[in-house]
Amino acid sequence: MYQYKDLSVQNVHKIEEIDAEWFIHKAWRQKNGELFLAEINWLEKELPNGLPWHKEHFVNSLEGGGKAIGCFNNDTMVGYAVLDADLFGKNKEYLLLDQIFISKNDRNHGIGKELFHRLCQSAIQLGAKKLYICSASAEETVAFYRSLGCIDATEVNEELYALDPRDIQLEYIL
Repeated sequence: MYQYKDLSVQNVHKIEEIDAEWFIHKAWRQKNGELFLAEINWLEKELPNGLPWHKEHFVNSLEGGGKAIGCFNNDTMVGYAVLDADLFGKNKEYLLLDQIFISKNDRNHGIGKELFHRLCQSAIQLGAKKLYICSASAEETVAFYRSLGCIDATEVNEELYALDPRDIQLEYIL
């Protein structure tokens, strides 16, 4: 039985419990301004950008007033999501969904969806009208966000886009 808990900076070490391995068969790529699915057949063995990067962003988000929620199976964290608290965009209406990861053996059980919706409530409380998502370009990841109702970002954050131009820039209207 899964349990959801608010996380604090002191929980940052729990990220180490996530088994982030996944096989990416296809990913979205861009050529001449058009998106297409490319076969890449890539085995991702760890969190993208590495564990230290994710820990640093986790701590920075929480110290900046953001929110983190974990999903636990007994005492093991099997999923987590992090929301930044800095409103941005022309009308200061976006908050960044900075991280959301589910362990390999716990995917497709609704954990990601539950974490997403819980952070949506937190985003509303923090004054956001939209979530901003820099989605990994893997076909399954983009499909997950689209299934939740995410759409292409109407206002692309150039700073976030520059961090990884392969990411798909999405938004979710709260």
